[in-house]
Amino acid sequence: MSADASGTGSGAADIDAARLARYIEEHVARFSGALDIHKVAGGQSNPTYIVGAGSQRYVLRCKPRGHLLPSAHAVDREYRVLDALRHTEVPVPRARVLCEDPAVLGASFYLMDCVAGRILGDQTLPDSTPGERRQMYEELNRVLALLHAVDYKSIGLAGYGREERYVERQIERWSRQYRAAQTRVIEPMERLMAWLPARIPAQQGTSIVHGDYRLDNVIFHPTEPRIVAVLDWELSTLGDPLVDFAYHCMSWRLPLGTHRTLAGVDLGPLGIPTEAEHVAAYCRRSGRERIDHWQFYMAFNMFRMAAIQQGVAKRALDGNAAHDKAQAVGARVEATAAAGWREAQQLSGGAGSCPGGSPQ
Repeated sequence: MSADASGTGSGAADIDAARLARYIEEHVARFSGALDIHKVAGGQSNPTYIVGAGSQRYVLRCKPRGHLLPSAHAVDREYRVLDALRHTEVPVPRARVLCEDPAVLGASFYLMDCVAGRILGDQTLPDSTPGERRQMYEELNRVLALLHAVDYKSIGLAGYGREERYVERQIERWSRQYRAAQTRVIEPMERLMAWLPARIPAQQGTSIVHGDYRLDNVIFHPTEPRIVAVLDWELSTLGDPLVDFAYHCMSWRLPLGTHRTLAGVDLGPLGIPTEAEHVAAYCRRSGRERIDHWQFYMAFNMFRMAAIQQGVAKRALDGNAAHDKAQAVGARVEATAAAGWREAQQLSGGAGSCPGGSPQ
């Protein structure tokens, strides 16, 4: 073989470089020189690595090792949707290969091309001008609307999920996941799990839903306000696009200090659209006059996020969380659930309204 498989990088001691090098040469492309592997900070759910193989750079996403919650860490689903979207206008990295043989690295993984650009964590975009910020939020809006408009059947994703009862199934799924990871009683979560199932609105169409669409799950062009790749498709499925869009819009409602969001920020001087403006832009792009049941979608998404965070907390206790901030993320569960319950209470009291719309 032409590769020198001895090389590894920081945080990559858990990857067998020799086996990975052989696998890349057999299934992706031959390369010369040492394999260079660096673990990426973040990636709470699936450990992520940058792999340098000669002149090529790949991203490796793999399941965590150890006991996992049912249906979690679905790297096979990530690979499938990336591969299907490659021939659409939705910007995604090129998926190269999926390996489900645990003999290679000890867990399932896939490789995709590494896309150059900017991954931004601070949603106030402090290094951008007001005009650039507005363009970047417009681009976030445009790309999500583009995803929701994809004819999923024509690209081979007709069986990617069930088309009906999306929210009902999501409530069932995340309630099970939460119970499986529960470490203490959190009263707002108990209330949400009792309140949500009885108030599910009718589903407004079916599309591919990303499930975790937010600023730090996209890559912007190095210098332009243009998205060149959407990342982290683990939670994607078929479902209600309005629920998916509402998840993205939680950024305007969850407070700073517990989440990297826009809540409490004076957006005007920054050039960042308000929640109502962002919703109106999505409605224009998707051919809708308004979005009903907005506050229910918010309460549901906060419940769902809290359940995901509880899974992170449990993995931290079990010692197999994907990064060292997992315990801090787990501590956010109660704050997220409490925010969701506040949304539910406002809706129950008749005060809920769609941004820019009439009461629900």
